[in-house]
Amino acid sequence: MALRVYDTRSRTKRTFEPLIEGTVRLYACGITPYSPSHLGHARQAIAFDVIVRWLRHSGFAVDYVTNFTDIDDKIINVANAEGVDFSVVAERNIADYYQVMDAMNVLRADAYPRVTETIPEIIEMVEQLIEKGHAYIGNDGVYFEIDTAPEKYGQLTGQTLDMVRAGAGGRVDDTGSGKRDHRDFALWKLAKPGEPSWASPWGEGRPGWHIECSAMSLKHLGETFDIHGGGADLLFPHHEAEIFQSECCLGHDPVVKYWLHNGLINVDGEKMSKSLENFWTIGDTFEHVHPLELRYALLNARYRQPIEFNMAMLEESKKHHERMMEVYGRALVAAGSGDWNGCDSLEEAAERFTAGMNDDFNSRTAMVEVQSVVRDLRALLESDSDAGLVAAGVAWLDEFAGGILGLLPDAESVRAAQAEGESARDALAAKVEPLLEARAAARAAKDWPRADQIRDQLNELGVVVEDSPDGPVWRIE
Repeated sequence: MALRVYDTRSRTKRTFEPLIEGTVRLYACGITPYSPSHLGHARQAIAFDVIVRWLRHSGFAVDYVTNFTDIDDKIINVANAEGVDFSVVAERNIADYYQVMDAMNVLRADAYPRVTETIPEIIEMVEQLIEKGHAYIGNDGVYFEIDTAPEKYGQLTGQTLDMVRAGAGGRVDDTGSGKRDHRDFALWKLAKPGEPSWASPWGEGRPGWHIECSAMSLKHLGETFDIHGGGADLLFPHHEAEIFQSECCLGHDPVVKYWLHNGLINVDGEKMSKSLENFWTIGDTFEHVHPLELRYALLNARYRQPIEFNMAMLEESKKHHERMMEVYGRALVAAGSGDWNGCDSLEEAAERFTAGMNDDFNSRTAMVEVQSVVRDLRALLESDSDAGLVAAGVAWLDEFAGGILGLLPDAESVRAAQAEGESARDALAAKVEPLLEARAAARAAKDWPRADQIRDQLNELGVVVEDSPDGPVWRIE
């Protein structure tokens, strides 16, 4: 099955055919580092990380670029409040971004351009838009004139700009004295007193929000490229504005062949927002779950779907990831050498996994196959099966759960932790096994208070018991 992707601009699922055979150029809008990275940043980064991993697994050479908008009103406001230079705020939060993304096994992009490093290209692009009649100079900056390209209205949203203005997330410029029309947007903002600024033909100032990504993507990926991505909150005005800017500047369309957008995160049924006090930084989440357990939670849905985030969902993902790691660790120790190719059940799982990922990167289908292989591998371990079969299951998980979904840490660290855990398990077994027998007898006699009392004793030993059709399974928490 050929890879098919949902293109926001055409609003259809299309067969993926890169502009240059065997090569994919992909740009995903990155963060504005005015505060520590939050769950929305995790969702976007992990979604595109898996997209890049799958493209590479499929044989494409991928040039992946994501940016830092390291100068912005919010950054300036935080810097002013703290009495520091804007760069201090940006650098601090960029460092946080790298730290939490590394912890969640997000592979580094090929390039991380910054706005402050792209000022010459931005100025040149604004100059070209003025020369071509798509931009004008106001008394407070330079603006793109929407009415010079009316055919580009609503290319991603399917609506007019007036209709979608209410959904712009507060980042549409207010009508200012320098604008001819409220729909026009800033390309260059003249500096206010005390603001960071750069020299330009129109005076000291800094770029508008939208022109930055147009300039950075074209600089790093060329005048046409394959995929532009980002969160669904960027559809309007940011990505609509990018289409206006890039296509009007270059004089051809499309500049981007496929537009991909990941769904947003709702917390307890509401959009995540600082004003609603339901705002989670990634660091906040790490206080409750391991970083790879958070990754597991965020991949357990199609990338385009919104995610309903709550503690119950997080705990469920934690349980599934712990179960996978327990089975994977045991299998690593028990496995001989082997490959999953030639094992019918694993080949069928790989085919279903591949079909899901080729259907617009459906990670939910892929996760179902991972869970299935984990169940089968656990059954193999419990039945003392041939070490070669166990090795085949390990190799499958390494390739698909690890290499593509990024859910596994490196095998050597898991093997070392497993050996340590098994030593601790052996030391506890003499206490745990009699308690499990007593609990089973109490349950058989329907003496539920006694069964609960024994479970509490097990919990005090740091032991978690899971009841399965084959009997209780215990592990050290």
